[in-house]
Amino acid sequence: MTRSNKKERKMRVLTGLQPSGKLHLGNYFASIKQMIEAQGQSEMFMFIANYHAMTSVADAGKLKQNTYEAASAFLSLGIDPQKSVFWVQSDVKEVLELYWILSQYTPMGLLERAHSYKDKVAKGLTSHHGLFSYPVLMAADILLYGAQVVPVGKDQIQHVEIARDIALKFNNAHGEILTIPQARVNDEVAIVPGTDGAKMSKSYGNTIDIFADAATLKKQISSIVTTSEPLEAPKQWRGCNVYNIAKLFLSEAEQAELRARYERGGEGHGHFKAYLNELVLSYFKDARDKFEYYQSHREILDEMLRQGAQRAAATAASLMQKVRAAVGIYR
Repeated sequence: MTRSNKKERKMRVLTGLQPSGKLHLGNYFASIKQMIEAQGQSEMFMFIANYHAMTSVADAGKLKQNTYEAASAFLSLGIDPQKSVFWVQSDVKEVLELYWILSQYTPMGLLERAHSYKDKVAKGLTSHHGLFSYPVLMAADILLYGAQVVPVGKDQIQHVEIARDIALKFNNAHGEILTIPQARVNDEVAIVPGTDGAKMSKSYGNTIDIFADAATLKKQISSIVTTSEPLEAPKQWRGCNVYNIAKLFLSEAEQAELRARYERGGEGHGHFKAYLNELVLSYFKDARDKFEYYQSHREILDEMLRQGAQRAAATAASLMQKVRAAVGIYR
């Protein structure tokens, strides 16, 4: 028996990240941290989904600024362009070509059943074709790069299923050209409480922002809702919003030490909020420094994104050559 010298191909995982505003602790502990840790274990493709963001951000200057801030933030937090393919969606124009081609294989009924469109319109977003055809562009994102796995929240599973349906319809017509993706949902994702105890979300206005300036960060942490007891009284750590956020940064031994401080008494919730503020600043110190560096050295950021786009475009070009030939685009 001969031994194969070929390396086993890693699973290709793709994630799109909308530049929808400032990142908060919920974004980090619920998804970004896991993505960063997966680098090297899987073949990671990660992009800033600025075309998608156009469905909710109409201001050109804001979209451009958000795109740069998002790229700076993800790189600062640990996305490594040497380990992952990291680019901005609009830098690989083939995604729009594939979007149009896939539209010819997308039944209207498939999009009419998409709950995301209905939910967004119900929440006040203007109904237009971009919002309605959003799942087709998402399918193009996934299929253009041959993604095998797409990590999503439960509310995004349907979009991956739509991508699968479109890919199967295309393949039935033209052969096995498109990779059929699988959604991956992590049921153990951390649910990070916001300052009011509800799930941390920009929609709720209860976030603690990773890259906020020191004064804003202190103000956000100070706004965490807590109970009121005398300073000398023991405090209840169970159900305490400050404790539930702080424990995300702590080892088991450090969590036990913090619980002991609660139970001893002699400290108020203001002390624990100050402790949390220190934890956040310490944990993200390097990331915050890098973020400021990228924001003031835009040319370095541009070059990193250009190189990432080149790598993504090489993969896209290989797939599009097959797709164009299949549908009869003459060159």
